[in-house]
Amino acid sequence: MQKNDQIEIEITDMTDEGSGIGRYEGMAVFVPCTAVGDRVRVLVLKVKKTYAYGKLLEVIFPSPDRAENDCPSFNRCGGCVYRHISYTSELRIKQTRVYEAIKRIGGVDLKPNDIIGSDSPCRYRNKAQYPVARDGALGFYAFHSHRIIPCGECALQPEIFDEISAEITDWIRESCISVYNEETHKGLLRHIYLRRAEKTGEIMAVAVINGENLPFADDFVNRLLSVCGENLKSVQLNINSAKTNVILGEKCKVLYGGEYITDVLCGVKVRLSPLSFYQVNRATAEKLYKKAAEYAEPEGKLVLDLYCGAGTIGLSMAKQAKRIIGAEIVPDAVEDAKYNARLNGIQNAEFICADAAKAAALLRDRGLKPDIVIIDPPRKGCSKELIDTVAEDFSPERVVYVSCDSATLARDIKLFSEKGYTLKEYTPVDMFPRTAHVETVALLSREKADDYIRISV
Repeated sequence: MQKNDQIEIEITDMTDEGSGIGRYEGMAVFVPCTAVGDRVRVLVLKVKKTYAYGKLLEVIFPSPDRAENDCPSFNRCGGCVYRHISYTSELRIKQTRVYEAIKRIGGVDLKPNDIIGSDSPCRYRNKAQYPVARDGALGFYAFHSHRIIPCGECALQPEIFDEISAEITDWIRESCISVYNEETHKGLLRHIYLRRAEKTGEIMAVAVINGENLPFADDFVNRLLSVCGENLKSVQLNINSAKTNVILGEKCKVLYGGEYITDVLCGVKVRLSPLSFYQVNRATAEKLYKKAAEYAEPEGKLVLDLYCGAGTIGLSMAKQAKRIIGAEIVPDAVEDAKYNARLNGIQNAEFICADAAKAAALLRDRGLKPDIVIIDPPRKGCSKELIDTVAEDFSPERVVYVSCDSATLARDIKLFSEKGYTLKEYTPVDMFPRTAHVETVALLSREKADDYIRISV
């Protein structure tokens, strides 16, 4: 097999990134936009020692999983990978992927609960970060690149975002706003960042700029008002002059309205600033938090919420728990969490700005020991030091682990098992339909579990 060969293969499996896997003369060939059961003709793009990459040319015999693609940018922008198959098939793929990671990496042969799907696989996102192309068009990055694909309509975003992005594109072009160039670090406008509070309808628009001021800012605000009307509650500048791929800088300036918008999650009012972490799929986040509370059983317990962000998980359990203590290393997030507690009249929650080790020391000094620890780390998972701190210094009866990466979750489950914690139950949650991502909520306990089978790896 060589580059530019055309081959015929059957797709028998899927990668974690959503590409189909077939074999040709014993070598694995990865092909995007294919489904298990497809018989396809493929153009070979790259050949490595033990595998190859290909481009789909023709579906000879389609898989029963196939569905009609409804997005003209599919397979061009880097967002969706599953728009060509049914949502039921996508959920099955994601559940299998989580199970195989837990078994292979975590060393636990325990089947998951049925995956919790989203009520709708479309229009579920409440946040969009659009890079700006040199011609002023807003779009998204192509897969594994910073090449911008214009997207006049995105089926993952609310329809109002399509209208806003079109209006902003016209404003950029008519006002001749300079666009930031990543190679030269010249130009002003880097990104447009939109946020919508689904429950209240409030909208925030942020222009991320390589400078301190935005020309024609009044016209920018007026055009947003013409589209959003009274739902527009905040227009801001975010100052980011760093030579970095990080989208947001640390400083924001209000052009219109207030610094925040407000949403409601699990009955808790949540203040959202441009820098606040918030789940992008609010409806499914409520399902995830409900499952986390079911695993935690916080009734009358002291709950420690690590990586608490703006405190949303802990605050959703505050009515049941004896006390909630949140720990977060980002100061702005801690201030948001404190404000959210006051906003909801929650008096049994406190939030400290500290890493896990410092949080452990503070709790020891106060004679407090959590009954339940909730962990919601970034994609890289937990450090071994954090797991040691939780298992040895806190030693809770239960650990509820919310993960956005099944591989690092499985790795950490194995590390927890070495400290005496057993995986009792776990549930995948599809927070990001049509993309390759899947969340998982897991319950670990010090209790014995002879009916679960552990295997060596």
